[in-house]
Amino acid sequence: MTKDKAPSEAEDKPSDALARAIERFLEYLSVERRAAKSTVETYGRDLHALHKYALHSGTPLEASALNTIVLRQFLATVVTNRGPATIARKLAALRAFFRFLVERRELAESPAAALRLPRVPRSLPGFLPVSQATELVETPDREREDPLARRDRAMLELLYGAGVRVSEMAGLDIGDVDLRSRTARVMGKGSKERVVPFGEPCVQALTRYLEVRSTLFSPRTRVQHPTALFLGRFGTRLTVRQVQALVQRYGALATGRPDVHPHALRHSYATHLLDAGADLRGIQELLGHASLSTTQRYTHVSVDRLLEVYARAHPLARKAVP
Repeated sequence: MTKDKAPSEAEDKPSDALARAIERFLEYLSVERRAAKSTVETYGRDLHALHKYALHSGTPLEASALNTIVLRQFLATVVTNRGPATIARKLAALRAFFRFLVERRELAESPAAALRLPRVPRSLPGFLPVSQATELVETPDREREDPLARRDRAMLELLYGAGVRVSEMAGLDIGDVDLRSRTARVMGKGSKERVVPFGEPCVQALTRYLEVRSTLFSPRTRVQHPTALFLGRFGTRLTVRQVQALVQRYGALATGRPDVHPHALRHSYATHLLDAGADLRGIQELLGHASLSTTQRYTHVSVDRLLEVYARAHPLARKAVP
């Protein structure tokens, strides 16, 4: 009687060369490049779609068989009725994948290099006037007085008062916040750490929340997350989706707009700093942008400020009309 063989490690891996190359690339993105989880997942979806196309079209399942013509045919099947931003993202995944193979000397040249990126309009995210941003941040205190309201006020103070990304805020631990120096240590994109300052209102809101944080725990197990700064009702770390839902609800209450997103508070933070005269490079550091051009996209000067500068500086603005 023969014994069943235990599956070997090789049998657990993808069975064809193209799939294995994709898995190596995604591992490289995650481990070596330390790309964001969302980036790895998005690139993975696009490259697995490429693998599926090759499988159904009868193309050999190896990277060397995917020339520029095959890639164009693949894109033609997946970008129907898609905007230029989606097309550009899929092209970016292809270019990064084949560049990885060239750098590893598994291919002589990249077939994706000849693919041209579409022009993507650079739209500006929405932002709130100072009065609306203030109203939104203060809404939890007006709605009720309990540990969750204190948590939400502290959370909104950080989003607007420190300009952090929603993922950065959700990932904060108690030890990352220093109330004495009024700073928080956040982990940004690409696992880059930076220290951001916040103001006295944020200190007060965090202090009030930390006084009642211990009351947020599972009623069944009496357990709560030991290090997470912001906890859900049952003591677990607050997720990005939960924060988004909370900001949307408070945004609707404060401004009447049901579409307010956490990034609107980050963009408002940058815009209001710029309007008050802050240096663009300083804002770049605070936001954690690698490129100044990214900061320029997320910050814009209000019309009122432009008119004020024009009226003060340009000689024709002061010239009497005959």
